Amino acid sequence: MSSIKIESVVKDKNRMGECPVWEERQNSLVYVDINSQKVCRWNSITNEVQCVPVDARVGSVALRKHGSYVIAVGTRFAFLNWEDQTVDSITELELDKPHNRFNDGKVDPMGRFFAGTMAEETAPGVRARHQGALYTLFPDRCVIKQLEQVDISNGLDWSLDHRTFFYIDSLAFAVYAFNYDVSMGKIDCGSCRSVYKLEKEEEMPDGMCVDAEGKLWVACMDGGRVIRIDPETGKRIQTVKMPASRITSCCFGGKDYSEMYVTSACDGLDRAALAKEPQAGEVFKMLKPLPPCPEEM
Repeated sequence: MSSIKIESVVKDKNRMGECPVWEERQNSLVYVDINSQKVCRWNSITNEVQCVPVDARVGSVALRKHGSYVIAVGTRFAFLNWEDQTVDSITELELDKPHNRFNDGKVDPMGRFFAGTMAEETAPGVRARHQGALYTLFPDRCVIKQLEQVDISNGLDWSLDHRTFFYIDSLAFAVYAFNYDVSMGKIDCGSCRSVYKLEKEEEMPDGMCVDAEGKLWVACMDGGRVIRIDPETGKRIQTVKMPASRITSCCFGGKDYSEMYVTSACDGLDRAALAKEPQAGEVFKMLKPLPPCPEEM
């Protein structure tokens, strides 16, 4: 692969930028700022950034076929109407876990929205363990729980043949694979296997996407990089160093989906660290990795 150029496309400082999704019909990148409680859209033609505030931390956003978006906000699934900035709740989950919230999410090849939960810190470095779960919102608005006893439900995607589901529980510091029944939208929990264990300098795995060759790209929170993994061999085959340490997620987009967009965070950095990382919290464009197939709910 040729050398990769990195540029900042959104210079607004996201506290916790996450879940980038390319919206081809708008020539735009949609993403969330979890801690600022807003969904944002950057127009690649005009360079304009628009944001819609919501009433809780929003972990993920996905496209709908007929416009607008579905979001995982607080502990509920909801529809977001961009034009009038209204949020219509679909269902609320985990009412017995007041410190939980939704985190990363993505739409499967058949239009089902997968999103997982995690426990927030109740004090610096204090977090209840194994409180999260992974859920699926079906197009008929039915919701099922796929996985449980998760720490931080994070990066997820599917193999090119749709038979494998890739998944990250961040505090396990690993990428896992499961057999997947795409016709039913079900994960085979008993088939869980480790694909890649992160090395010390790579820190904690966060968001993830799959390229046109079926390789995994994993954002490394506090590792300042995105790594490319071959899921067949379990080997890291490329490392791309980024201009910020708190790298949160990645997706493909742009013309022919030949560009990768990478989100980052500035929360968690003290004043001295921010002085050393003036681009923390920005959204970056990477030229040029390999394209995936876009999906919608």
